Amino acid sequence: MNFDLTDEQQLLRDTTRELLARSYDIERLNKVRDTDLGWSREVWKQLADVGILGLGQDPEESGQIEITTVMTEVGRRLAPEPVASAALIAGGLIAEVGAEQQKQLLDDIASGDVLAALAHTEAGMRSPWEEVTTRAANEGEAWTVTGHKHPVMGGDVADVLIVSATVPDGSVGLFVVDGSGAQRQAYRTFDGQRGAEITLDATAAEPLNLGGDATQNLARTLIRYQSALCAEAVGAMEEALRLTTEYLTSRKQFGVTLNTFQTLTHRAADMYVSLELARSMNSYAAMSIASGVYDPVIASRAKLQIGRSGRHIAQEAIQLHGGIGMTAEYPVGHYAARLTAIDNTLGTADDHLRTLITHIDEAASV
Repeated sequence: MNFDLTDEQQLLRDTTRELLARSYDIERLNKVRDTDLGWSREVWKQLADVGILGLGQDPEESGQIEITTVMTEVGRRLAPEPVASAALIAGGLIAEVGAEQQKQLLDDIASGDVLAALAHTEAGMRSPWEEVTTRAANEGEAWTVTGHKHPVMGGDVADVLIVSATVPDGSVGLFVVDGSGAQRQAYRTFDGQRGAEITLDATAAEPLNLGGDATQNLARTLIRYQSALCAEAVGAMEEALRLTTEYLTSRKQFGVTLNTFQTLTHRAADMYVSLELARSMNSYAAMSIASGVYDPVIASRAKLQIGRSGRHIAQEAIQLHGGIGMTAEYPVGHYAARLTAIDNTLGTADDHLRTLITHIDEAASV
């Protein structure tokens, strides 16, 4: 199996890295996060112009490896633009199962003119696979959805929402909802991102494609979403480790640099081990999806390792930096916050450990 990126994928990585490095340092990032929007429309347009917002819409052109490559760079720079939550995830879902008329949205999503978010998670939902309490009802061919979705990342600015809801026969359907027709309470998360609570009260909705049971389509989308989050976390871990090792080789104490102290270098080495474990599981999950294998066990294994590695690297990065690691003017604390948020999105490490425990008997019987 070839783990190397193709020439095209390397070009995509380098282009994304250059674009985001040019757009953000910690000072610029803090300024953009403090705006009402929380991210830059100018950067969003640049991402669209190089084709990033349309990744995954055409499997022949790009897939999960390309998405993983881009999201790693997003994590490396802590770019606040909702690349996955307001473009790639919903766009990929519409491309996969949307009716021809609904697929007309894809060009607008890829151009950055329309933002589309997946509204699935609900208050108290500890695992993305739990029962959906939002309900869909129909009278003739007209459908409405009623329920509460929280948190919905990118939901504060989404022009279109893809809402999961339980239909009368007990299965789960997916519905397209005009963002202006939903009640939403926007908020800023502790890591500087933006989200919303979405309330739907007999809100007009259109079944994605021809309706019916969309359980498998939703499961595939959530697995892709988890993989994108894992890739973003790997990028954040890489940069947190780089900043830490750079600090240890430049900061002096008692007349010598900190890397002179063996205990500190051992701790940095342990951070590197955690990073490599996370990187390998991230690649495993992405390559499985690229091969057409959508296995929730693989997704949970990856999310579990990402959560554990992210917590270890974030905590050590702050401790090895000392007090400066907690300041808003220095990036390490921001990486720690983002890694913590990713761990708590679509199930924490502990939640996915419980998921894996339920599959022990299946693994033993193979």
